[in-house]
Amino acid sequence: MKKSGCLASAFILALISAPAISAPLPGANWDWQLSVEQIEPPKGIRAFGTDPDSVTREQIMMLNEAGIYTICYVSVGTLENWRSDKNIFYDQTIFNSPVVGKKYEGWPDEFFLDITNPNLRFVMRKRFLDCALKGFKAIEPDNMDVYINDSGCNISAEQTIIYIKQLAKDAHDQGLEIGQKNVPELTNQLVGILDFVITESCYQDNWCEDVLPYIEAGKPIFDAEYDDRKIDFKAACAYAKKHKISMILKKRDLGKDYQSCE
Repeated sequence: MKKSGCLASAFILALISAPAISAPLPGANWDWQLSVEQIEPPKGIRAFGTDPDSVTREQIMMLNEAGIYTICYVSVGTLENWRSDKNIFYDQTIFNSPVVGKKYEGWPDEFFLDITNPNLRFVMRKRFLDCALKGFKAIEPDNMDVYINDSGCNISAEQTIIYIKQLAKDAHDQGLEIGQKNVPELTNQLVGILDFVITESCYQDNWCEDVLPYIEAGKPIFDAEYDDRKIDFKAACAYAKKHKISMILKKRDLGKDYQSCE
């Protein structure tokens, strides 16, 4: 899939007009809103993750201008039936073999993707471009963990690492940073090429230590704990501050409700 001249020109314009912002140092405050129609970033944050379909370029540029590191949500391991490009995954002119796997249990409108299909990379590259054109500075590549799920696809950890490394190259080539999403068992193979990590419930599930190599490399850990599970958030924050983890407490829907360790 080739970029059109117009897209390439727009992409260059976006890079020229957008201020350069790299991932903040470990411990910086952040928020994460994926289920809102109108974002409401809290005061004092240094990083903000959201869904590109929920924001305009103008909103993202305002955040960038305020020095906030903007992170664009992209599911790199599932088909989401509400996305405008959902039909592309069934296009036989792009995919010579089926790329859509089993339904993601608990998520009725989401299906796993066969990340070993080489043409999937081109679809994700286009999504990354869309994030860049909207002004985002980084990618949150969700659902890296297809290989440990009942996906209907035969995928290994080694194939997952290859895929993520390809995505990292594509993001970096477009002037975007990119993070690790969960998969703590792959940290040692990924910390050298990715720019940050987003974790869910690493304190509640006792695996924050697995991603601490990011802190040692000077890269942030953005962690979200959930309030629908029992948690001593004061103790969690003490742990987070000791290890320079950027920790927040959120409702499961990742809306505007927000509590930080600050």
